Amino acid sequence: MKAVRFHEYGDPDVLRYEEVERPVAGAGQVLVRVTATSFNPVDGNIRGGFMQGPIPVTLPHTPGIDVAGRVEALGAGVAGIEAGAEVVGFLPMTGTGAAAEYVVAPAEILVPAPTSIPLADAAALPLVGLTAWQALFEHAGLTAGQRVLINGAGGAVGGYAVQLAKNAGAHVIATAGPRSGESVRAAGADRVIDHTATEVTAAVTEPVDVVLNLAPVEPARLAALVGLVRSGGVLVNTTVWMPAPADEERGVRGINLFVRSDADQLARLVGLVDAGKLRVDVAERAPLAELPAVHARAAAGTSAGKVVIVAPAA
Repeated sequence: MKAVRFHEYGDPDVLRYEEVERPVAGAGQVLVRVTATSFNPVDGNIRGGFMQGPIPVTLPHTPGIDVAGRVEALGAGVAGIEAGAEVVGFLPMTGTGAAAEYVVAPAEILVPAPTSIPLADAAALPLVGLTAWQALFEHAGLTAGQRVLINGAGGAVGGYAVQLAKNAGAHVIATAGPRSGESVRAAGADRVIDHTATEVTAAVTEPVDVVLNLAPVEPARLAALVGLVRSGGVLVNTTVWMPAPADEERGVRGINLFVRSDADQLARLVGLVDAGKLRVDVAERAPLAELPAVHARAAAGTSAGKVVIVAPAA
């Protein structure tokens, strides 16, 4: 089968589109014929060798944490899934990824794919959707009527976070640049602050219950966001190379989010997609052979929006 792999850490040019042996499903595993995976910024960090501590991988490594595809074969002991079923999942981050024609996945991480969108587009949902869900509900405990500030809402996680928070009945304040402001408004934000023109801490004049930071801001700016949170509130930070600030005197908690695979939560996200309550935005669909170019554009800062990587047709 065809796959994209890197045999050493480095710049995007270490990625090779090559012929590799098709994997075989072991006990408790499912062989998936990949329809698509997606590019996530963490893929570039893993490839660059910056995540060897928290996410150790074995070289050569195939990237691609998200998978959408059809069940090809079942390993021993797998029940509740049928061959031919369309599935979506968040693969183990330290294992072999889905930038290939086939991938083996633990059966327990797979859920039925949305039926209301193309199967390839479903690959845009797992990692970023789960990041938004876990940040807002598992860690922040967001409820109806609360005020949430989503800092850096213009990216893929931000798009889901705005929609999920609005669906939950929260008042959503979001920061975004001029390029993504309209899409953030369309996602349901009650107020959008252009962070290139206005300092967030000056623009938000009433306390919020939750701050979700998705932006790679400098530590001083991240620390300043704590002052916007009411006493007893929470700041959740996804830029894990900077520890989340807190304010113990006022009972403001700081939480660092490390997203994890959760099939139950992913199934709830799929349900929201099929109910028309969660929109999956895909900016580009690129063939598997062009994955190195997608990494290169991301490294250069010239890519915008979620990119789905489509495997060769069977």
